[in-house]
Amino acid sequence: MLEQVGLLIGSPWIYAVVALSVLLDVFLPVLPSGVLVITAATAAAAGTATDVPDILALTLCAATASVLGDLVAYRLAWRGGARLDRAISRSRRLTTAQQRLGAALARGGGALVVLARFAPAGRSVVSLGAGAAHRRARDFLPWSALAGFTWAVYSVALGWFGAHWLGATWLATAVSVGALFGAGAGAAFLMRREPRTS
Repeated sequence: MLEQVGLLIGSPWIYAVVALSVLLDVFLPVLPSGVLVITAATAAAAGTATDVPDILALTLCAATASVLGDLVAYRLAWRGGARLDRAISRSRRLTTAQQRLGAALARGGGALVVLARFAPAGRSVVSLGAGAAHRRARDFLPWSALAGFTWAVYSVALGWFGAHWLGATWLATAVSVGALFGAGAGAAFLMRREPRTS
């Protein structure tokens, strides 16, 4: 199994696999796209400049796929109509998230979109919620792009620095993945906090 993972990471196909995983995890948040990005970055840190994957290409691939996934979810939710509205209204968590997102975007602050990119399933809630609430694309997409780029840089940096500090080992990958999950737990905590009233 480990040999097969190593062969995949050392081939140009890793970019397609990373892009597909990151693109689809907005719909299936259980996909380990962050783990895959970190593992590929760890391998990149161990290689030479001519090896695959290239750290810059990996970062751009993950960031672009993240934004495209958000855009697809946003557009599908925009067109979802009454059926999607009914599904969201049945969930207190989705309704609350949608209201908070709407308030944040209306104030011109989309930091919630960036924060949600790190939280488990937060990306899904925010992208689908923005589309279902018919938030303007110009209010949502720049924040989605910033979120995707920030998440990609953070994930790749975890793999890269983990490999340089601990060596290109599974331990380095595990520590880096732990740091990614820690950031996700912190983001989820911050998203659950009620905004202060002035």
